[in-house]
Amino acid sequence: MKLVETKPKFPDTDKVTINLGLVDLAQMDLLVAEGFYTNRTDFVRTAIRNQLQQHGDVIRQTVTRKRFVMGMQRYTRAELEASVAAGERLDIHVLGLATIDDDVTPDLARDAIASIQVLGAFLAPAAVKSALADRIHI
Repeated sequence: MKLVETKPKFPDTDKVTINLGLVDLAQMDLLVAEGFYTNRTDFVRTAIRNQLQQHGDVIRQTVTRKRFVMGMQRYTRAELEASVAAGERLDIHVLGLATIDDDVTPDLARDAIASIQVLGAFLAPAAVKSALADRIHI
């Protein structure tokens, strides 16, 4: 019998709700009806991407200055144990998704992590989040 290792599935999107004025909404619907966009979501995603592209230099400079990791950053039990063994504590700065594996204990997390700043999403066991509550800046 062969065991197949499965990788955990992490979210790559999150839901955002906005309120728009009726005139703005009507204009957006008009552009959808005219075929410029497939639907409202397509319009909003395109508008957001355009703004992010327009401010790309500022984003890159800030990521560099504040030493953020962009994308997904996963912290395993072995990595955190190695940090503690080396007498180091991590300052976690992530722009995207930061995860702490399910087998990490609250005590290990407190010993290994000095601070956490995540712009995006932070996934960790509830007990670990509770143990790090005074160090999390989201």
